[in-house]
Amino acid sequence: MGTRIKSIRAMEILDSRGNPTLRVGVTLECSVSALSSVPSGASTGANEAVELRDGDKRRYNGKGVTQAIANITQTIAPALIGMDAARQAEVDGAMLELDGTPNKARLGANAILGVSQACARAAAQARDLPLYAYLGGARARRLPMPMINILNGGKHAESSLDFQEFMIVPVGAPNFAEALRHAAETFHALKGILRRRGQATSVGDEGGFAPQLASNEEACELIVEAIRSAGYRPGADIAIALDPAASSFYEDGTYRLSRSRQGDKTSAEMTALYQEWIRKYPIISIEDGLAESDWDGFREQTALLGSQVQIVGDDILVTNPRFIARAIEEKTCNAALIKLNQIGTVTETIEAVELCRKAGWGYVISHRSGETEDTFLADFALAMGGGQIKAGSVCRGERIAKYNRLLEIERELGGRARFGR
Repeated sequence: MGTRIKSIRAMEILDSRGNPTLRVGVTLECSVSALSSVPSGASTGANEAVELRDGDKRRYNGKGVTQAIANITQTIAPALIGMDAARQAEVDGAMLELDGTPNKARLGANAILGVSQACARAAAQARDLPLYAYLGGARARRLPMPMINILNGGKHAESSLDFQEFMIVPVGAPNFAEALRHAAETFHALKGILRRRGQATSVGDEGGFAPQLASNEEACELIVEAIRSAGYRPGADIAIALDPAASSFYEDGTYRLSRSRQGDKTSAEMTALYQEWIRKYPIISIEDGLAESDWDGFREQTALLGSQVQIVGDDILVTNPRFIARAIEEKTCNAALIKLNQIGTVTETIEAVELCRKAGWGYVISHRSGETEDTFLADFALAMGGGQIKAGSVCRGERIAKYNRLLEIERELGGRARFGR
């Protein structure tokens, strides 16, 4: 089929925050060409694979990626040309061997992932298959339930909220298109509520509103009000998911809720706070409710709350099979956030998903706060079949691109489509 790699190229582009990132192109011997772009996170785990930046303060404030591009053109491309792009594990394995570090610090996870994704997309096109069908096979027909960012705080916005993401989950929708409609209507209902209260309706990095509220809990109250205002039932039609990103306000063993002026809390007090909220609000998922180093606290939180809500590990797991395996053994969480650029190759990301499947865990395929218009994530979520996706709010083009791609896929699948968690 001529799926051997003929050439690899790369260029520097901008992500949704106006920072440089990579776009990689792969051309196969059959003349098929494919592009893929790499996202970037702001709230990052300490053990994530290394995103290589130039460090030259005279250019893009040190965030340029020309060295990562050079690594693609001078090191990766010569080694991969002639390899079969359809043999994803071999292609990714060759890049890992070239890098030779445990965290991809030599070549850069951004360089490696760009090539990995572009190879997958090129191989899919060569076989005349949608990317989701190429990666997931004939069983790839389950549209994911979206966790849609509606209020931003933490590192993603200049708001008064310590917690990073307050999301809505349209659990009562019969299909993806209706789920997106329910979410969009709730988003606009919230916008109207904020305007009437004299609050700004500007949005954060992921498209959620970034108001100045009296407390983190007020965000939950506003969301419940918006759900009702849009004509839906809290819990039955639309639920709430949280991503406090607690590592961002964890210091010297204490959780410091300084933005909202709610004082300092211990790990146990944070879990007690979430328990109280679960009783009061239709919360079904809590991601990174504690810091990445707080393994004991995570275990205690999962033991106490895991039968009521999904306890998702992000910074603590960083899509790394080694950490996921440990967390499964120690019952640290009951779900994992899956981010391709946290680990750096398509193959390793699939391995992380497989571990979750075998353990009976949930898993949420996720974007990053610095995104591009690339829709690889949407196809990947469908291919993995976990039934959950985080792609941001129902505004900003780099977020909408993923949702619109899922609408296309649902229409393409027709009666074969399945939906939800």
